[in-house]
Amino acid sequence: MIRIIDIAQNDLRLLLRDRKTFLFLLLMPILFTVMFGYAFGAFNSSGGSDSRLPVGYLDQDDSRISHQLHDLLAASKVIRLDENQARSTADLEQLVSDEKIAAALIVPIDFGRTSLAGKHPRLTLIADTTSSTGTTVQADVLATANRLDSSVSIALSAEQIAGDSVPFRPTFEKSLAAWQEPPIEIAATLSPALKNLDDGTYNLGLANTAPGVMLQFAIAGLLTAAQIIVVERKTYSLQRLLTTATRRIHILIGHYLAIFIMILSQFLLLILFESMVFKVGYLRMPAATFLMAISAALCIAGLGLLIGIMARSEEQAIMFSLIPMFLFAGLGGAWVPLEVTGATFQAIGHVSPIAWALDGFKNIIVRGLGVESVLLSAAALIGYAILFFGLATWRFWAAEER
Repeated sequence: MIRIIDIAQNDLRLLLRDRKTFLFLLLMPILFTVMFGYAFGAFNSSGGSDSRLPVGYLDQDDSRISHQLHDLLAASKVIRLDENQARSTADLEQLVSDEKIAAALIVPIDFGRTSLAGKHPRLTLIADTTSSTGTTVQADVLATANRLDSSVSIALSAEQIAGDSVPFRPTFEKSLAAWQEPPIEIAATLSPALKNLDDGTYNLGLANTAPGVMLQFAIAGLLTAAQIIVVERKTYSLQRLLTTATRRIHILIGHYLAIFIMILSQFLLLILFESMVFKVGYLRMPAATFLMAISAALCIAGLGLLIGIMARSEEQAIMFSLIPMFLFAGLGGAWVPLEVTGATFQAIGHVSPIAWALDGFKNIIVRGLGVESVLLSAAALIGYAILFFGLATWRFWAAEER
């Protein structure tokens, strides 16, 4: 046991001397997390802002009915009326063309008179109805206009049938009010695990980016750890060590322990930093996060040990580190979430241990689930760790016996 600790301490001392270790393990993950976060809009503050689609509005009629239409549209949960940027139809067309607003609505002259005459007045909507934004605005405006038209028709019919005993205005207002209390309502609720996501406590925009970049650069950082084993072999330190009473398994475990401590320290520092600075929800379930960090570190340390044993030169160590980084990161969803891909690619992607690690971390960050939700991911990562360590052991024995 003492020999294992001595080997691990020596490796860690050499790792801490190398500036590349600090660069790959801490600075690069933070830099790329910020870069990808801004690229994918993770840092766009939406707290207190209006997420409705901006729609220009020009009332050329200025009647009681057009004012009622304005009030209905202003209460919409889909669109937001923007009446301050345009004074003419040409202005609205230019704003829509420049994509400064999603669409524009013009209420023509005689809109109210036409409506009170029992006819169906026309509205002018300027929008690109081939886009999802344009069709969304069109659907909301059409629904609101139909609601207003139906209320006017009901009030006119009641007045025509009952005469002065049922005046138009009260009936019209009651009909409009009835739309606010539909006979069937759909209520959306959140599960207890997700109730605290709406208050802006956590940055969900980094739910995939933060752990993905962290895992990717943990693999990239293995090149420094692998080079230590390569240099140890080239300087014949390993051969001299084998002539002592130190067992081969102790040498492997000592190197493995050093890489594990290095990776786990990186994970814990980045998790703490990103939780406090970027508001990533790692600490929602600390026990689950710690289990995922240990499992991922065990897995990546096993890969680092295998790379160090296989590489015969510093160049090979770099190549053997970068190839798994790009392969596992690309397949595992570190760059593009697997959720947006097809079922086939998702199945292929889970050949990569990064996919399992991301599943576990996102269960914590996005879904607020606990230890039980990451057990499968942790088991998969530990399985990969055993596989990599076993291959490294076999390769080490085979190489030294030649």
